[in-house]
This record gives sequence, C-alpha cells and structure tokens, in this order.
Amino acid sequence: MTETVSDSPSGLEWVRGRGMGSLAEKMGFEWVEFSVERAVATMPVEGNTQPVGLLHGGAYVVLGESLGSMAANLYAGPGRLAVGVDINATHTRSATSGIVTGVCTPIHLGRSITVHEIVVTDEQGRRCSTVRITNHIKDAPQK
Repeated sequence: MTETVSDSPSGLEWVRGRGMGSLAEKMGFEWVEFSVERAVATMPVEGNTQPVGLLHGGAYVVLGESLGSMAANLYAGPGRLAVGVDINATHTRSATSGIVTGVCTPIHLGRSITVHEIVVTDEQGRRCSTVRITNHIKDAPQK
C-alpha cells in the first residue's frame, strides 16, 4: 500500500473531499470512518424505499458498492484506479425506518484484484444485507 488514510479526521477529510458521487449524495450517505481496513457509512431509510415502505434492495447495493469501491481506490494508491467488475447482495431483513449502517472490510487485497464484504445493519444492529464487491485495479487514465 503506497498511501494510507486512517479513520482520523484527516482520513475522513480525504474521503469527504473526494466525494461519493451524485447518486450517493441524493441517497443521503454520510461517512463515519474510513481506512483501507474498514470503511463505514450510513444511509437513511426514508427516501430510499420501495412503494411498500421497505428499504429498496438496490439502495443496499449502492451503499455497498460506494463503500467497497472507495476502499479499493484508497488501497490502489496514487496513479491507480479500482473499477468494479462484480457485485452481489443477499438481503436477509427489511429496514422500514431510521438509518442503516454499512461496514466494509477487505476479504482480499491483491495487486490487481480486491474483494470487499459490506455488512449493512439496522439501528438495532440486525443484519439486513450482505454485499460483496470485486474491483479490478489498473493504471489511472492520463489526463
């Protein structure tokens, strides 16, 4: 790892400065912690539901992909870019109110591939979804 950013205020400043993208911003994501070893963000249920009032399954996936991709890009380091090549999710509980929290941890950190697991829980700490993302690391395009 050529660059390290911990969950110190400077690490959060770095990731907040980079931004999560307009979709994640519209969905109300908030960074809580950020490092190569652990990335945490929250998302409100309100505004991200299906017509029947359950948190939309796609919202879990967007939270997971945002966390996993950002963590992989930090791991990749300067001059490198991590891009998603596979993602899957298993939803095991439905959140209907409050805030959900995604906790992202690496399963594999290699030279060209990373795999992260993101566990999304409700405010009672119950697992609602498990997301797994694989990213390919390559040289960043020259500007």
